[in-house]
Amino acid sequence: MRILVVEDDTNLNRQLSDALKESGYVVDQAFDGEEGHYLGDTEPYDAVILDIGLPVMDGITVVEKWRGNGKGMPVLMLTARDRWSDKSPASMPVPMIT
Repeated sequence: MRILVVEDDTNLNRQLSDALKESGYVVDQAFDGEEGHYLGDTEPYDAVILDIGLPVMDGITVVEKWRGNGKGMPVLMLTARDRWSDKSPASMPVPMIT
């Protein structure tokens, strides 16, 4: 299984990548949204771990562009933000769990 980790905090990126590699995953790393978008758009990934607050291009924009290009890989989004209103722009529908 191939996973892309897109996180600008180099220490957190390394920790996530190392843990995934130790668990047997193949891991590629990106440190900003533009690089992450490019890799996700041009390489086949089974899953992505993506920070929302990235330099160059934010994580929400990265996912919107991937979806617009037909990329449907699962994406786990990370954030250091603590309020839901900070995590979800008004244009993004809030998922309902039932």
